[in-house]
Amino acid sequence: MSDDPAHSAGRDVTGVAEPAPVATEVPWRRLDGKMLVVAPLQHVVRLLPVLVILLFTGRGDPVRLWITLGITVLLVVLGVVRWKTTRYRITADRVELHSGWVRRQRRSVPRDRLRTVDVTSTLLHRVFTLGVLHVRGASSASADHHGLKLDAVSAAEATRLRTELLQHGPAPARVGGRTVGGDPAEVVGGDGRHGDHRQSQVLSVLRWPWIRFAPLTFSALAGTGVLVAAVWNVISELGIRPRDLPFATDVADRVRGAAIWLTVGFFAVTLLVVAVVGSLLMFTERWWGYRLTRDDEGTLRVHRGLLTRRSLSVAGTRRRGAAVSEPLLLRAGRGGQTRVLATGLGRGSQGGAVQPAASRRETHALAALLVEEPVERATLAPVLRHPRKALWRRLTRAVVPALVVCAAGWVVAGTVPGWAWLGPLTTALPVLAVPVAFDRYRNLGHLLTGRHLVTRWGSLHRRTVVLERDGVIGWRLRQSAFQRRAGLVTVEAVTAAGEGGYTVTDVAGADGVALAAAVTPGVVAGLRSAAPGTEQAAGDLATQGARRGPQERLDHR
Repeated sequence: MSDDPAHSAGRDVTGVAEPAPVATEVPWRRLDGKMLVVAPLQHVVRLLPVLVILLFTGRGDPVRLWITLGITVLLVVLGVVRWKTTRYRITADRVELHSGWVRRQRRSVPRDRLRTVDVTSTLLHRVFTLGVLHVRGASSASADHHGLKLDAVSAAEATRLRTELLQHGPAPARVGGRTVGGDPAEVVGGDGRHGDHRQSQVLSVLRWPWIRFAPLTFSALAGTGVLVAAVWNVISELGIRPRDLPFATDVADRVRGAAIWLTVGFFAVTLLVVAVVGSLLMFTERWWGYRLTRDDEGTLRVHRGLLTRRSLSVAGTRRRGAAVSEPLLLRAGRGGQTRVLATGLGRGSQGGAVQPAASRRETHALAALLVEEPVERATLAPVLRHPRKALWRRLTRAVVPALVVCAAGWVVAGTVPGWAWLGPLTTALPVLAVPVAFDRYRNLGHLLTGRHLVTRWGSLHRRTVVLERDGVIGWRLRQSAFQRRAGLVTVEAVTAAGEGGYTVTDVAGADGVALAAAVTPGVVAGLRSAAPGTEQAAGDLATQGARRGPQERLDHR
């Protein structure tokens, strides 16, 4: 250590004081200036169909026209105010967003709580090379309450921010008009082509034969119904009556002259054709250019969309498993859909869907890739059957409500004139409930492997979930009065991923406690009073589950 007083005082040999380090504050940034054009155009485009009809059909009065134009001007002004009052910045440990003029909002999210980054770019955004950045935090709720939304930033800035937020490292710099140190596999906007994928493993790409499953998905059919209802509502609001159209009179005359069954069949076929065509169009728009990749760090990236480009990134450290969803119509067509379980990715972002509805074989193969397990130890694992008492509960819960409805149907048929057909119709419900109950029991089961908990349930909507044991943060044990009489219990594995919890339904009481104790051994002491003797059962659960066949049930009592 030097005895020089100058050195001790923090000066160099020349006697000049060394500058003390100064903490630099991260500056605030605004949204891209192009939003001054894009935001007003977005509102004008939404009102454009109404304006065109009002101007060219002659059915709108001047007052309604001026009101519409006034609303358009107001929306333009509000767009300018929103751009002027929105600021954001990313510090070493937080993401901050300030917005609003009349109602000011201040949002600050710790970076270690961020889970997923979603970039969308509508057709209008792509014209101006912009993107909307959705940053979701550690919650299954929407991004509006547990994250941030930057609408909108440049395509290059969206890519840079996504890389920085997911990797928790410095963002790549812009040198000479190009990004240095960024993610070469990501391009938002532009022509939609992706860059160098040398460090990315392609897990799945779009195969057009999958489009045959589009009419079998409820979301596509529901979306078509919403679109038809919206068009009908606009027509009604404008005072246009469909029967006044030139061809409507001829169609009405033909319908009145036809038999009732023929009329009903005509409208049913028309509705079916509209639903099928609409589902095919929605599939094309949603999944055009679909590509699922995984990089060396385990980050999943989903690219898709025709008019609206979407890019979802899920950090590898946040993934907790995978699930295969098989609604009844998809099961009938031997199809399904794969979803990823990740913290912060819940019912939003289409429930974590990382693949369109595809064939059953391809769906389960992708789920196995996501959890890095063989298919026979993932979503196609031979699960352990639950006790036969669970079958009796499936029967009673399906048949008893059907019998009640059937009885009510016969009462109405016998008392209300013209409703005699209702009794025979409802008689089919108890008959159909029996095979549904047996199918529910056949699909009910679970399996504990070395790394995952596999659980399967449902008939009208069969679901198979593969959840990492390390992703389980707690347990819920529920037991109704009927379950207590049967000695059964419902065990729910609580997790921060996906829907927040996944159940193992109607398992034997001691087996449910043993399952929780095997996954999280610390719960054995707390659950000892619920089922005595579970310590030994918990220790033997994994090995016994590997030896037993799918038809056997666990019995540690």
